[in-house]
Order: sequence, then C-alpha cells, then structure tokens
Amino acid sequence: MSSLHDRAVDYLNPAKPTGPMPEIEAVLFDFSNTLFRLIDLEDWLRRFATAAGRTGELEAAGTEATARNLTETYRLPEVKAAQEGRDLSAEQHRAAMYAWWRHVELIRGAEDTAYATLQAPDSWVPFPDTEPVLKALRGKGVRVGIVSDFAWDLKIHLDRHGLGDLVDAYVISYRLGKEKPAAELFQTACEQLGADPKATLMVGDNATRDGGAAAIGLRAYVVPARPGTGERGLAHVLDFLP
Repeated sequence: MSSLHDRAVDYLNPAKPTGPMPEIEAVLFDFSNTLFRLIDLEDWLRRFATAAGRTGELEAAGTEATARNLTETYRLPEVKAAQEGRDLSAEQHRAAMYAWWRHVELIRGAEDTAYATLQAPDSWVPFPDTEPVLKALRGKGVRVGIVSDFAWDLKIHLDRHGLGDLVDAYVISYRLGKEKPAAELFQTACEQLGADPKATLMVGDNATRDGGAAAIGLRAYVVPARPGTGERGLAHVLDFLP
C-alpha cells in the first residue's frame, strides 16, 4: 500500500502522456555470462598448473577437489568482503582475486600466473548464440556496445574469436571508476554510439545491475543467470527490432 507521501507526490506530479517509443537503434550488452563465459573451472586450473609448473601438485590434489576448494574458499567472509567494488579499478580487482587465491594451496605463491591465466584472450569463450546475434545486428545496421563491470580490456577476448569488429563501443567499469547500475555507464555508451537512450536496449543477466539502465530511459532485456554453456536466449533481442 502506498504511503501518504507517495500519494501526495503522485497528486502534485501527475503522469503526463508520452509519445510512442522510438524504434531500437542500438543495443548494449553485458559481457560475462551474457555474451561470454569463463572456460570450465577445471580447464582453467589445468592451464594455470601448466603455466606455473604445478601440474604434479594438481594431479596429487585432484582437479575436482581443487575446483571444489576454490569454490568453497570464495564463500569465506574475508574473501567475500574483498570482492566488494573489485571492478572499480584494475588494482582493486587484482587485490580481490589475490585475497581469494591465497586461501588455495595450489595457487598460493603463484597468484601472478593465475591472474595472467584469467586474463588470457582464450580463457573467455562466447556462448553459441553470441556470434549469430552480433552478426544479425550488424547486418541490420544496429549499433552495438558492451557495458560491463570488468577490470581489463574486453576487446582482446572478442578479437580472439573474430568478433571484435562487431562491437562499436566498450564502456568498462574500471575505466570510469563506477559499477552498474550507475547511470553514467549506460549514458556514456549511448553517447559513444550516438544513440538516444530511449532508442537503446540493454541486455544482461542481472536484473538489478543491468536493469538499472531503465532509470535513464533504456529498455532492458534480462536473460537467465548462469544457465551453463548453452544458448542465452539472445536471439530474442532481434524481436525488439522493427
């Protein structure tokens, strides 16, 4: 039930009729778990162990057991606390990851190698519906941007898979010192694309963070969070186009 204050505000500021919504002319995408995903955790551990010269240690501990340990240590209160605001800068992200990895015996002392493995261009792979949707948008002349909470240049991953030329703008949190749902990220992306926010669609997997785009007039489409490795339902983005 609305409060007396809310009703007073509604009375003093009645809704005004608006014109029709403009057609979509630009689409913004989240990156992680929307367009791309990190390779399987066990594969990542094998790559790390090879690069760090710790293959024997991984085999002795067991890849599955180490993956479980990695997941469990992420839940430690001090580790979770270290993740707050980690994408506000490259330095904060690195510190947050090291705060986690120092609790994992296999990685402890080789955090630099683990971080390099995390950042490797081929450590992130596109979902199966990413390329077809990006190509379809390009074919329709729709401008495309990525708005993501991340700590390094994402173009290296798209270029690795031949998709870099299908994205026109990258707005990444570590460069602006702000995380979604801060309006500045979405506004900046629209400005870089030369698009009216009301004619722009934001696509992501987090209703709170990505849905925040609606606060400045964008429409938002949220796909299911963490569905595994299959399609994300990205093809429905094309249904928003004229």
